[in-house]
Amino acid sequence: MNQKTTPVALEERITKHTAHVVIVGMGYVGLPLAVGFARAGLRVTGLDIAQERVDHINAGVSDIADISNDELRPLVKSGKLAATTDVGVIAQADCVSICVPTPLSKTKDPDVSFILKAVEGIKDHLHRGMLVVLESTTYPGTTEELIRPMLEGTGLKVGEDFYLAFSPERVDPGNPVYQTQNTPRIVGGTTPECARIARLFYEQAIEKVLIVSSTQAAEMVKLLENTFRSVNIGLVNEVALMCDRLNIGVWEIIDAAASKPFGFMPFYPGPGLGGHCIPIDPHYLSWKLKSLNYYARFIELAGDINSHMPEYVVERVGRALNTVRKAVAGAKILALGVAYKKDISDVRESPALDVIRLLQQLGAQVEYTDPYVAKIKTDNGSMTSVELTPERLQGCDCAVVLTDHTAFDYELICRHAPLIMDTRNATRNIHAPAGRVVKL
Repeated sequence: MNQKTTPVALEERITKHTAHVVIVGMGYVGLPLAVGFARAGLRVTGLDIAQERVDHINAGVSDIADISNDELRPLVKSGKLAATTDVGVIAQADCVSICVPTPLSKTKDPDVSFILKAVEGIKDHLHRGMLVVLESTTYPGTTEELIRPMLEGTGLKVGEDFYLAFSPERVDPGNPVYQTQNTPRIVGGTTPECARIARLFYEQAIEKVLIVSSTQAAEMVKLLENTFRSVNIGLVNEVALMCDRLNIGVWEIIDAAASKPFGFMPFYPGPGLGGHCIPIDPHYLSWKLKSLNYYARFIELAGDINSHMPEYVVERVGRALNTVRKAVAGAKILALGVAYKKDISDVRESPALDVIRLLQQLGAQVEYTDPYVAKIKTDNGSMTSVELTPERLQGCDCAVVLTDHTAFDYELICRHAPLIMDTRNATRNIHAPAGRVVKL
């Protein structure tokens, strides 16, 4: 066990930017965080198990859309940012941030194995004066119940010999306005001193940092944020189902309601939920509450509605094809977009993949086009994005807008596709012949 930095010295090293920061996990959360701290003047090492990713970072090449090569390259060249697969680098660290994936198992139980593996590596190199922060989304109690005992098993005491905190990541991929630096941070410490040191650490790279009472409170904050979105998207998706039965246009209803300057926040329906956070995080909370004999009804209901939206989209495609005397089986379908939201390349949990799979199971011949996603995996192997051309649009039986990328030429689509199923209201300002465009 190294005796590197005394607790008293850590604060000075942070404020003078001589602290060595190690960030575990160089994905869409870890790399932007590493760039932020390196840009602030601290020395940062990214730790990742993927050698290819490490090699890319050390060559100044970013695998993350939110970080450009022009941003990354000068930091690498100056020595402020490097990457490695060697967990031994933690021995020289003053501050360690854990930014690893936290997926769900097939039974929707939390999979914290990536967190535990990261903490094992930290435990082997823990020393006095080190700050350890978990950023990975997880259920309330993870930091206190899992991480703290592992680290205190070394004989060092939290709040005295080392510091432990939780600070939930708040990354919104592709957001041009709110990024790591200007998105407020929430910090919860195992002790008040842990929270104070963690806030000081994040204040070096982030404009606003707020302290909550505990790590459990900080863990709950992130789950509330994404549960709020999941439940409200579930509500508006159900409203879309209602409007379909009432023969009312749901988009008109939402736009009209959004004119109210108070008491209403517009959410929009779609083919389902995607991304790492919103479809997954609420289930962490639901799982935890089941252990306390409490059933999270809103979470479960919203999850049920949102998870069945791809099936509803396919059913609507079938109805649309029926109006032109065609069946889904054998129909040529062109899927427009497979990313889970517009203008990014992220396909994690994308409902578009489910829509394509369901259409193929019904016998449809499906192609897809996406300017950000060159290839996707399917049950039958893989698919490659095709070029969006007038000829391809004319040759399909139905074009299905699943991701409303800005790059799509919607006038071209409406002019040449014989039938369009628009799940995102992307064609709202485009004139098209009556009956050609069907809205969700």
